[in-house]
Amino acid sequence: MKRLPDAEFEVMKIIWDSTPPVTTLEIMEKLKDDKKWKSQTVLTMLVRLIEKGFLQSERVGRERNYTPKMPEQDYMRIETGDFMKRYIGNTGRYSVGVLVKTMFEDQNLSKEDLQELKDWLAKKKK
Repeated sequence: MKRLPDAEFEVMKIIWDSTPPVTTLEIMEKLKDDKKWKSQTVLTMLVRLIEKGFLQSERVGRERNYTPKMPEQDYMRIETGDFMKRYIGNTGRYSVGVLVKTMFEDQNLSKEDLQELKDWLAKKKK
């Protein structure tokens, strides 16, 4: 499974955050505030997502319904694994500690994020 381009990932996030099946109209409504994409652009992305195996589509009357074929958690697991292979890997050059330190120093992690990480690590040690 390949990494999704940012625009297609935005569409998938809307679909994952919705109760399936999701109509084209619902997707367009949720995108209109953030993106100024034309409907043809969104339709093209939906077709690509179907071709890539992320969505299934069913025509119901004049509307098309979309259902995710891949759960969000599965995709995030793949993305995270790819990231770890690319940047951490076997080189020993970077570590998870360096990653977290960089994220915290660049203020990408809040204190709540760090607490969540600590809680998760404590649970994993048990």
